[in-house]
Amino acid sequence: MAKIIAVGGGTGTPVILRGLRKNSNHQLSAVVTVTDSGGSTGRLRQEFGFLPVGDLRQCLAALADNQLSDELFNLLFYRFGGKGSLKGHSLGNLILTAFEDIKKSPGEAVATVAKIFRVQGNIYPVTEDIADLVIKYDDNSQVIGEHILDDHTTGGKTIAKLSLTQKTRLYQPVKTALMEADMIVLGPGDLYGSLIPHSLVEGFNQTLQQTSAKFVYVINLMTHFSQTHQMSANDHLNTVTQYFKRQPDYVIVNNGAISTELLRVYATEKEYPVENNLPNNGMTKIIHGDFVAQVSIKLDSNDEVKRSLLRHDADKLAAQLEKLI
Repeated sequence: MAKIIAVGGGTGTPVILRGLRKNSNHQLSAVVTVTDSGGSTGRLRQEFGFLPVGDLRQCLAALADNQLSDELFNLLFYRFGGKGSLKGHSLGNLILTAFEDIKKSPGEAVATVAKIFRVQGNIYPVTEDIADLVIKYDDNSQVIGEHILDDHTTGGKTIAKLSLTQKTRLYQPVKTALMEADMIVLGPGDLYGSLIPHSLVEGFNQTLQQTSAKFVYVINLMTHFSQTHQMSANDHLNTVTQYFKRQPDYVIVNNGAISTELLRVYATEKEYPVENNLPNNGMTKIIHGDFVAQVSIKLDSNDEVKRSLLRHDADKLAAQLEKLI
């Protein structure tokens, strides 16, 4: 049994967790970014001043007990419609926010909800400190807030630097988990919105350098117009190495076919498959394969945040990760 940590946000990280959970008996943990400022999470954060919980909720759901009733499990995903003040809010986000208020600790709030839903693993916020992303572009313009990274009006610009509005400290249980891990999997997920923010938390990079865990980076299937426009796979890898101060031991990159229909949809948003130009330089082992999920993603009409239609296949990724342990 290996100790595996998935590092990222609320879309790609649950894919890793679901795949590994279904196909193995490993001890799984997730370390989740907490700089989200859009959608239901952003509104709750603005109103109550608590740590963003949306990505944490998604990871909790990925490891929730399979024996839970459908009614209880669906509470995590239920999203209010209508026209009132609750429109767009996820009930799971409200539950987590309530426990943040009760426990006065985001980490303890997540742990409490994990017990309620009998989560088979550990879910940690990377930090308990609140901060916003500062995005500086190569034209020297600067904006604040993770939600900007989903705004297509800022698309096409090259991000020159990502930083935080204030100092944040690594959540102590995360440091312990990273040091004890056998494998750390970064991604898939938004490069600047979900992955790099971890490297900005004081203590994360130092711990990543000290741990003996294998470091695996899963590159996204598609570029993101407002984050990684025209970035190749090698550009992604170089950016990860630059921010995390450690070269991944393995990089997983897709070479499987994506349906013409989906490619057309993404092209209307100026988003395209990530060009696979990774060199075999010996420092990082490049793993090519077909990792595309062949099922369509159903989006929630009450969700205020733009979500990706295309995802990695959880089982295929899990099978590949098993070979690297």
